[in-house]
Amino acid sequence: MEWIKLEDAAQLQELKKRSEERPVLIFKHSTRCSISSMALERLRRNWKIEDFDKVTPYYLDLINYRDISNLIAREFEVFHQSPQVILVKDGKAFYDTSHMGISYPDIMSRI
Repeated sequence: MEWIKLEDAAQLQELKKRSEERPVLIFKHSTRCSISSMALERLRRNWKIEDFDKVTPYYLDLINYRDISNLIAREFEVFHQSPQVILVKDGKAFYDTSHMGISYPDIMSRI
């Protein structure tokens, strides 16, 4: 699975613009959390190549980029959690979940 890494706050404007064409998935990952690692691995294992035609995936290492994580929470009006998946369409979050609620089939059913 190839993620677009979120490493600069300016990328959020690009992300919003992309979400006008197709949904965007943001995965906020804590590299210090085993639950986060497990959720990330489940997404990677289940991801299909054709999913790139349905959704654009972004990855945020929130330990190294906590300021971007906080900005995401404000911009998309979601409570900060980790791990967390946020789905964005037309510049607005329309779904978010965290921890054991992160489920590939559930995410794909909402796209």
